[in-house]
Amino acid sequence: MPDAAIFTVAQLNAEVRQVLEQGFGSIWLIGEISNFAAPSSGHWYFTLKDERAQIRAAMFRNANQRAKVRPQHGMQVLVRAKLTVYEPRGDYQLIVEHMEDAGAGLLQQRYEQLKNKLQAAGLFAPEHKQPLPDTIRKVGVITSPTGAAIRDILAVLQRRDPSIEVIIYPSAVQGQSAANDLLFALQRAIARNEVDVLIVSRGGGSLEDLWCFNDEQFAHALHSCPLPTISAVGHEVDFTIADYVADVRAPTPSAAAELVSRDQREVLQRLQQLDHRLQQYWQRQRNFIQQTLQHWQHRLEQQHPQRRLQQHSQRVDELMARAAAAMQRSQRQTRERLSYQTQRLRAVHPQRQLTPLRQELEQLQQRQKLAMRQLLKHWQQRQQSVVQNLQLVSPLQTIARGYAVVRSQQGEVIRSPAQLGTDEVFSVRVAEGEFDAIKAPPKTAK
Repeated sequence: MPDAAIFTVAQLNAEVRQVLEQGFGSIWLIGEISNFAAPSSGHWYFTLKDERAQIRAAMFRNANQRAKVRPQHGMQVLVRAKLTVYEPRGDYQLIVEHMEDAGAGLLQQRYEQLKNKLQAAGLFAPEHKQPLPDTIRKVGVITSPTGAAIRDILAVLQRRDPSIEVIIYPSAVQGQSAANDLLFALQRAIARNEVDVLIVSRGGGSLEDLWCFNDEQFAHALHSCPLPTISAVGHEVDFTIADYVADVRAPTPSAAAELVSRDQREVLQRLQQLDHRLQQYWQRQRNFIQQTLQHWQHRLEQQHPQRRLQQHSQRVDELMARAAAAMQRSQRQTRERLSYQTQRLRAVHPQRQLTPLRQELEQLQQRQKLAMRQLLKHWQQRQQSVVQNLQLVSPLQTIARGYAVVRSQQGEVIRSPAQLGTDEVFSVRVAEGEFDAIKAPPKTAK
């Protein structure tokens, strides 16, 4: 047997697949489509070839739904794919993630290469982004002075906040000289340093139309700009290098104008929302205070002396009932013993035993009476002790010693003269009854 590990075919294919997937990652290829098939599953299967070689490819449904072109035999396409192995057959193939026509694809490839380069250089890093100022009074716009973008920006600012001043730094936004124009306009805006925020904008268009905003030199200048910048290039689905480099990306020129302005109606609506939230807060606080007061009122009622007296009275009743039940049990047991002795006497009935039995019976009766009297006395003493303890804690006992309880007309106990106003009526509870009184005005010094 060899010393090296022995693979099965499935294991070998799995290992090769991992090596290919981890070693290559995503790659871009240009090739011609042949043997295209689109079964009912929605997936696409085809061969990508050039004049010297070919490779199998698959583009699954979740990816081909986003494709901008539908493959046809003989079509030249640019694809982004991952290299893998179809393990059941041992074929290595491409899993296509993105497909486009090769003509536009080359420009897109240049865009992706520049994007990856600038991202690796840190130009897109969030920590380099500046926040927009809280207060914006003057806005600079780098765009064509006759284009639709500046008209949209001015219309939005006029509607939302007419007090904002707009300074236009004119530039071509399409064509061969557009990249240099944009760079010159940006440098002029930085040198003049007269605006609070700077918008770089134009309307929608194709990738070729927007290509000046993908210029590498302009991207570096925009990244180093000391002014907060907003990129508003094209429509919402359009992305340029300027969008990634700028501090803020707006999907449209109109959206950029909304970012730098505050709608007066929104401010009023915000104030109304804050007022509503404040009212809700005070309502919750009032409900909480009411619930707290009710809780403590219930606690006070549970600790009232009258309630404790009721509980002690109930305890006395329970003790009395237990004493009565004990006496009944004792009497019943005595009667049962007497009945038992009587039956025994009737069973033996000798005349000579009658006298000692009568004596024993009298002794038992006396002992019974004595035990009953002692038991009754014991429970009476316990009852008196409980009653005395109740009287000691009773407020009525305190009143009987000459004290009085003073309450306001609302039933509140008065512990200080300051709780009553002059000429205010209050009630006084004494041992023999209750009467009303009026607080006299304080005596003046003579």
